Amino acid sequence: MINPDEVLLRNTASLSEMLDIEKKMLPHGSGHFPSVSVLKEIIIYIKNIIFPDFLDQQRKNSSIKSFFIGTSMERLYSLLRKEIEHALRFTDNSLSQVFESEAARRALMFIDSLPEIKKLLYTDVEAIYNNDPAVDNYGEVILCYPVIQAMVNYRVAHSLAISGIPVIPRILTELAHSSTGIDIHPGAKIGRYFAIDHGTGVVIGETCIIGDNVTIYQGVTLGAKNFSLDGNGHPVNIPRHPIIEDNVTIYANSTVLGRITVGHDSVIGGNIWLTNSVPPGSRILQQKAMEKTSPNDNEL
Repeated sequence: MINPDEVLLRNTASLSEMLDIEKKMLPHGSGHFPSVSVLKEIIIYIKNIIFPDFLDQQRKNSSIKSFFIGTSMERLYSLLRKEIEHALRFTDNSLSQVFESEAARRALMFIDSLPEIKKLLYTDVEAIYNNDPAVDNYGEVILCYPVIQAMVNYRVAHSLAISGIPVIPRILTELAHSSTGIDIHPGAKIGRYFAIDHGTGVVIGETCIIGDNVTIYQGVTLGAKNFSLDGNGHPVNIPRHPIIEDNVTIYANSTVLGRITVGHDSVIGGNIWLTNSVPPGSRILQQKAMEKTSPNDNEL
């Protein structure tokens, strides 16, 4: 009969030995990694701050509402400061005490960006409401539509990414990706009044630039056609994703690849494969189906 203790001890010893490939993959930093569960909590605080009358009881008294937002802000700052410190240590093998003060500085920078993030998110809500006749009110958009969850995480992640905070932005956008099916890299630049209808399967690459009043539908990919390699065979991080100008609509399951430009006020129809730039005002549509005629009615 197999001895359970022997099997457990043998495999514990084996799995405790670090593989060479495992050593190569370990981060250079020290200390704790950023906590996924705490980052989820941070997003909840941010949503409560940005949408206080939708995600919690309405508070018509401005002083009470300010108190609610203020206490949420204080908790947000405390949690975010610590997670930024973990992120900075994650990628740096020094034991410098500077991390603590630098994390506090960058957390406060993010707090300063919250009013602008709020303005942008409300334009996204407005864009979705204006583009979907199936929605009855703004609250339905905020409470029900997966694109809002994706855009909250993206706009927060983008603000953190441009301030040079490692790891956390990717965790935030991948949390939204796993829950909504919408994959937006935190490095992408997205303007005001951005709408995604349905959303499942949308991919927006790192170096995408998207203007104002852009609407895309489910299954749209804004991706890279190819990428260059450095001398060691590693991909080079250069602009490789599309530029989508203002007032563009891209319908379901279309794929736009490479550093090309879709000119303003253009419409890209469904199931289009686009790898060349198109001028402003373009209409890129699939050819209509042709019915085959035959002398034999039974011939297909």
